[in-house]
Amino acid sequence: GPEAEFEYYNFEALNIPATHPARDMQDTFFLNNANQVMRTHTSSVQVRAMEQYGAPLKMIVPGRVFRNEALDASHDHTFYQLEGMMIDKDLTIGNLLAVMKLLLKEMFGREIKVRLRPGYFPFVEPGFELDAECAICSGKGCSVCKRSGWVELIPCGMIHPKVLEAGKIDSSKYNGWAFGMGLSRLVMMKYKIDDIRLMQGADLRFLSQFAL
Repeated sequence: GPEAEFEYYNFEALNIPATHPARDMQDTFFLNNANQVMRTHTSSVQVRAMEQYGAPLKMIVPGRVFRNEALDASHDHTFYQLEGMMIDKDLTIGNLLAVMKLLLKEMFGREIKVRLRPGYFPFVEPGFELDAECAICSGKGCSVCKRSGWVELIPCGMIHPKVLEAGKIDSSKYNGWAFGMGLSRLVMMKYKIDDIRLMQGADLRFLSQFAL
């Protein structure tokens, strides 16, 4: 999907109208071009994919996203996400959780301790935050996990019927789930990197650690 995105796909089509307070959840870079922003999430591709492919649908969308926010050890203005979405008949939260746990197991090469807690996102209902035990401190608490022992890793949930309808999919016949994983945070966990800003820097000593 495009990094310079129309507000419609980044917000309105995802059940976030112009007057909705959820717009304040994401500090956005607005462009001079009419009705365009630097996309704040890869979720902007959801309705684009529905329009093009219909249902049933399975998709993965990796890409760069942008937030106008203060920088710290776990936040940057530019980072990478991985969007995943599945639309079919009779899908459940159990399907979603099973895929998330398998994905993390394959990424880390071992079982990862996770927890699922309620979370609010306008484009899913119900919505969840899937947290993973912090690999930097093994759950003891550090600057990356804000001393909690957990890292917020995968916002996810069941796709809101309004989003399906924006994608011209009959919500009485189909349902689905979606997740948006922060790839930059996942890399931090896998390689025990304690500051996300290092990945956008130009220090070759940092890059030379990784055999590619």
